[in-house]
Amino acid sequence: MDEEKRTAEHFLSLIKKSRRGKFKLYIGMSAGVGKTYRMLQEAHNLLRNGIDVKIGYIETHNRVETAALLDGLPVIPRRKLFYKGKELEELDVQAVINLRPEVVIVDELAHTNIEGSKNEKRWQDVLDILDAGINVISAVNIQHIESLNDEIKNITGVTVNERIPDSVLDQADEVVNIDLTADELIARLKEGKIYQAEKITTALTNFFQSDHILQLRELALKEVASQVNRKVETEVIKSNTIKHERFLACISSNEKSAKKVIKKTARLASYYHSKWYVLYVQTPYENADKIALNKQRHLINNYKLASELGAEIIKVKSQSIAKEIINQVEEKKITTVCIGKPHLTLWKVIRATGMFNVLLKKLSSNNVDLVILS
Repeated sequence: MDEEKRTAEHFLSLIKKSRRGKFKLYIGMSAGVGKTYRMLQEAHNLLRNGIDVKIGYIETHNRVETAALLDGLPVIPRRKLFYKGKELEELDVQAVINLRPEVVIVDELAHTNIEGSKNEKRWQDVLDILDAGINVISAVNIQHIESLNDEIKNITGVTVNERIPDSVLDQADEVVNIDLTADELIARLKEGKIYQAEKITTALTNFFQSDHILQLRELALKEVASQVNRKVETEVIKSNTIKHERFLACISSNEKSAKKVIKKTARLASYYHSKWYVLYVQTPYENADKIALNKQRHLINNYKLASELGAEIIKVKSQSIAKEIINQVEEKKITTVCIGKPHLTLWKVIRATGMFNVLLKKLSSNNVDLVILS
């Protein structure tokens, strides 16, 4: 019976997938590389070829060359909302679905919608449109990808608050990098093609430094390359020639360390297009009546982050963390176990038990990799 149910669910998922719209995503290393410009060029090309394409939402940022490309393109009126005494505009998702164009252009994928909107984020709007069978072309900068958030902050010193889960990126049927050299991008900035004159000096001394741009460019190129590699593996190479990886991220109630383990495991799972899990073992020391409230909040926030990044959460109660890791490795057919630095609490608890050597031997005998994440 279970097998019949799985077969039926698989067939249903295939039907839904065939009805779903195609998703094309432009990625850039920063603002000003030309993502919106390229999308509008593509819209004109589609229109000339008889495709019913409409503009759902475009943000020109008052860039003259970009705004000029809107001429001649059919635009779906935006939804108007009042928020804190101001009239603001958002993508009208229902209007897009009602009009049912073959292709809709939706800019600023990481945008946070105005309070009171159906969805909190624009990427959720895009998923709704795709589910309605409409093809979407959108764009995002590399700094808005959730699992790269800490790395972006290390490079630029800036915390990016608007982010998209990696799982959204994984759903793209086509990912295209819009690339410029650091010198070309800085030249565009100085010419006033990215920001207004009063913002140029500040931008040059902060985000738009040459070394920052080079590192962001490398991240963007790597991300698109990994997406292409994944597509080759899933669509070109026979599935039976691929080793199907499964990752298990082991976390503690420590907020910062757990968040890093989750994000880095998400990157690994994303690269291999693999299923992954997050394991938290509640020991007697962390029962609900003993664990501090702030640690409980950290755990809830980290569960939410892991879910957004595509993980399946496993919460178990046990006196032995090592034993539970072994159980989950066997049950979920894990190929790689990811854990934090040796000085972290979780590692100390594992080592304190007599199961540590058993864990290592078990992982070794099952050809399971143990990755210690910094």
